[in-house]
Amino acid sequence: MLHAPGWRPVIHYPVGSPALPGPAPVKLLKLRMEALAHPMRMRLCRNLARAPYTTSELADTYAITAPEVSRHLAVLKKAGLISTRRRGRYVLHQLDVTAVARLGSDFLETVLR
Repeated sequence: MLHAPGWRPVIHYPVGSPALPGPAPVKLLKLRMEALAHPMRMRLCRNLARAPYTTSELADTYAITAPEVSRHLAVLKKAGLISTRRRGRYVLHQLDVTAVARLGSDFLETVLR
């Protein structure tokens, strides 16, 4: 609060700045790196980075069963690397490119702590 004789009182409120995301916890970083260590999950990520796909579309693309694709997608989702959205009766999966892009900086920040 600011007041000077002859002037109107003025009240100043602090303005919060947008918080920058901190480094990912070690457990999450480990989970993400283990998820990407499997060759099939890397191939799935390559497709999911370009466009959203359903489980059956990915199964047809790689000639594997839908339950196998579903297991791989569950690992990626648990690691926070893909997002899903429902369109009618279909579930579309897409790679969270920002989460993948932060992996390098998160790794360095974790190592240098």
